[in-house]
Amino acid sequence: MKRQLTAAAALLGALVLGAGSASADGGSHWTETGTAYTGSLTGGEGLASRADGSLLYRGLATIPLDLRVQGWNHVGDPDIANGYVFDAYQGADTATSKMFAVTTPSGQRYDYVHQLDPGEKVNNSFAAVSPDARWLVSGEWGDESRLQVFPAPLLNPSTPANGGALPQAGQISLDRPVRDVQGCDFVTDTRLVCVSDDASGTLFPEVRPLLQVDLPHRLDGQPVTGTVTSLFALPQRSLCTGTFEAEGVDYDVRSGTLRAEVVQPGACVVSTSVYSYRQG
Repeated sequence: MKRQLTAAAALLGALVLGAGSASADGGSHWTETGTAYTGSLTGGEGLASRADGSLLYRGLATIPLDLRVQGWNHVGDPDIANGYVFDAYQGADTATSKMFAVTTPSGQRYDYVHQLDPGEKVNNSFAAVSPDARWLVSGEWGDESRLQVFPAPLLNPSTPANGGALPQAGQISLDRPVRDVQGCDFVTDTRLVCVSDDASGTLFPEVRPLLQVDLPHRLDGQPVTGTVTSLFALPQRSLCTGTFEAEGVDYDVRSGTLRAEVVQPGACVVSTSVYSYRQG
């Protein structure tokens, strides 16, 4: 998320191992079905599936020039709902706001700025839209005990029609802390999967785990508590050595495919591995 890249290339440093499977502790069972690769500069921050099954990628090089000039120098893991693209932007560490950009199916972009609330971190790691397209979930950085919830810009009628201010709604409190969550996506109305870049093994046994957050009911703008389960450790496969970085995640409800990104280490940093999974 904080890594600065200087070049883009695909397929560097891929060490292809056999597909595996993993299961939640009493929860979902996912089987690895394949690996693809994308350039980190244009796709290493996140991905989202379109209605036709193609993938939208985000990286540092995809930030529009006008937004970069305004100081929005980081883009997070995106989401797509009803053909609308949701991007999460953040600026310098000293910034007092964060921003969500929404691009309509016709290509018109509207910017929604959220002024930081007391105690809120500047990080804006991802955008995840609820299946009913009314709520936008995002997250911060470091050790956190919550996920943030906003009315989904444009799609929730409580938001301005042409961009503007975006206040928080009732947050998701987590029953156990999480660390360095880079992306989340909804699998059902009441379940999210989230990628954590936590390599410590202290909060969960797995290193860089894929987490599951279960809600007691669908989001309605009121505070709710989510139950966190660690599903499995994301793969760390490369011909290069060094520190990997877990990044974006996407669940394609049409195909049932879950995808998670891991940026490769060292000289292979220009390549991001995209691992695919299916339930069953």
